[in-house]
Amino acid sequence: MITYLKCGKSESERAEDDAKVRQTVEGLLADIENRGDAAVRELSRKFDNYAPERFRLSDSEIEVAMARVAPRDLEDIKFAQAQIRRFAEAQRASMLDIEVETEPGVILGHKNIPVQSVGCYVPGGKFPMVASAHMSVLTASVAGVPRIIASAPPVDGAPHPAIVAAMHLGGAHEIYVLGGVQAVGAMALGTESIEPAHMLVGPGNAYVAEAKRQLFGRVGIDLFAGPTETMVIADETVDAEICATDLLGQAEHGYNSPAALVTNSRKLAEETLAQIERLLMILPTAETAAASWRDYGEVILCESYDEMLQVADEIASEHVQVMTDRDDWFLENMTCYGALFLGPRTNVANGDKAIGTNHTLPTRKAGRYTGGLWVGKFLKTHSYQKILTDEAAARMGEVCSRLCMLEGFVGHAEQANVRVRRYGGRNIPYGSAAE
Repeated sequence: MITYLKCGKSESERAEDDAKVRQTVEGLLADIENRGDAAVRELSRKFDNYAPERFRLSDSEIEVAMARVAPRDLEDIKFAQAQIRRFAEAQRASMLDIEVETEPGVILGHKNIPVQSVGCYVPGGKFPMVASAHMSVLTASVAGVPRIIASAPPVDGAPHPAIVAAMHLGGAHEIYVLGGVQAVGAMALGTESIEPAHMLVGPGNAYVAEAKRQLFGRVGIDLFAGPTETMVIADETVDAEICATDLLGQAEHGYNSPAALVTNSRKLAEETLAQIERLLMILPTAETAAASWRDYGEVILCESYDEMLQVADEIASEHVQVMTDRDDWFLENMTCYGALFLGPRTNVANGDKAIGTNHTLPTRKAGRYTGGLWVGKFLKTHSYQKILTDEAAARMGEVCSRLCMLEGFVGHAEQANVRVRRYGGRNIPYGSAAE
């Protein structure tokens, strides 16, 4: 039996919050589309108190920003990017172009072609998300995207030096200092000074996520994203302090970041609740984390590991920290999640910042149908076909003609028939099926 020792906001309350965001974003995007640079400038002034002569950084401005990054910080950025690059290159190497001869003279194949331009958004409002530049810009670069534009909001009225460094080192071709919906809208819709991109990637707040959702179709996106989510699956092989730390470590992202403990130990559940209260007394980001935990935190008590698995797959959390006596069993059997973090020696923060896997992951149950951002998201798999012999053209044409007529597509059938007549030497009356 599954028991909720603590619940968060109901689905109806969350839907009401979403509706307010949706309406606001619709208006902002319409304004950007209608007025271009003027709207972008007004929104940047309104939301970020930032309206420079131009939003794109010049080469010299990039150099000035990078010079302000402490040497140790720059080395850490390079270390993280080396990890991410290594893994992304291995992923890219796994994606092969193919060509096969399915019948004598019939060649089918596919090619993996990079998206030709990508807009990478890097959040920087509450926290300057330096790591998001690695995850989007660098991964797009490994995929071979020929035009990568990146944008992040100003911090204290200026470009954030470490974000600029991460974008530049990751391979961005254009760097803008723009935040929020105005950045995402400008990169997708284009303005007088910003050429539109074919795809948008990167995390953001609720307004950025909603803007990407509304723009999907006009441009591609990496995935539908909501607030950061975390789940800890734990049994009595770990203690309450580590569970509480891993829950609050992600709850500090924002006021609406869901965090859930799934356990088969009532003792661990109750002790974790107590540890969370203790840590909220000393955590510097407690104001944010406490609000998330109050409104979106859950503690779910299960009777068995099978029930824990059932609950975990139903929630399909973005980050799933597994600390049990059977971590590999969860790896083998879980089907719906963003990323797994197996065992107490690793943690979600590793994935967010340094270890090499991508931290842009599916939220709001999207893990049921998609994985996270990876090098393959920047590649389009396009098929092709060719027929090399007259015999193959006639043979394929005969079957194709009959199947077209079966569905009533006479014009389709004639495309096949003309090949049968030309390459097979058969006289098929117009509008008839090849027999």
